Amino acid sequence: MPSADLPAAATLRARALLLGRRLDLRNWHEAETLAHNPLAVPVAGGGIAVLFRYGVAVLFGVAPEGERALVGRLAPLLETPYERAEVEELEVRVDAGRAEGLQESALYVQSGSLERLQLIAEALSQSALLGHYETRLGGDFDRIEPLALHLERKGSIPGRTREYLQRVGALLLIEHRMVGRAEIGDRPELLWEHPELERLYQLLEAEFEVRDRMRAIERKLDLAGRTVRTLSDLINARHSLRVEWYIVALIVFEILLTLYGMWRH
Repeated sequence: MPSADLPAAATLRARALLLGRRLDLRNWHEAETLAHNPLAVPVAGGGIAVLFRYGVAVLFGVAPEGERALVGRLAPLLETPYERAEVEELEVRVDAGRAEGLQESALYVQSGSLERLQLIAEALSQSALLGHYETRLGGDFDRIEPLALHLERKGSIPGRTREYLQRVGALLLIEHRMVGRAEIGDRPELLWEHPELERLYQLLEAEFEVRDRMRAIERKLDLAGRTVRTLSDLINARHSLRVEWYIVALIVFEILLTLYGMWRH
């Protein structure tokens, strides 16, 4: 298999595409694999792609034709494909004479090793996923806000509660996908084998504000959790009150039947 390392003084575009909720990579051909954890593969026409099971493909030096071909190949492997891909881009320059880090709107690395590309892909993919969830959370919270306003003014739940529970349930699923599937905030497995890349990952994590953005999302998800508990309490109270009224109605009905029977006799 040809080397995937970039030559010295190379410059290329890294492009992360969030294509869907999940990408099934279990049966990817070993003959087309450059590395694992995360999965790196060659792209027809030149370039490299790093693929993640949470639906992200990060492309390095891939022409538009190659990108379209790869996206088409990945389409059957996607679970719940998105209508519009979330895109994150970064220019990468290989320069052994400069310190690694972001300068002049580009990321400088001292070598174009495959391990460095995989690590860059980790940060880019997580940033794209966070961007997607930030947009989702913003829209869902805008729709839940009228519920809070109505509760404040009227002290009751407006309309159908099931619709609000579905919205809040969707918010809670985000936490499961971020932590359980994407493992955002966890140390990449690649660093256990290549601890010398720890500083580069810290630079990338700080540049894309991965931890700060995740904490902001977690605060919103915590609010969503409290909203679920509030809704559950209100729904239980409503159901309990309704049952009590049913019991009262049955008692009144039974009394009326008794009185009617006494009157007939």
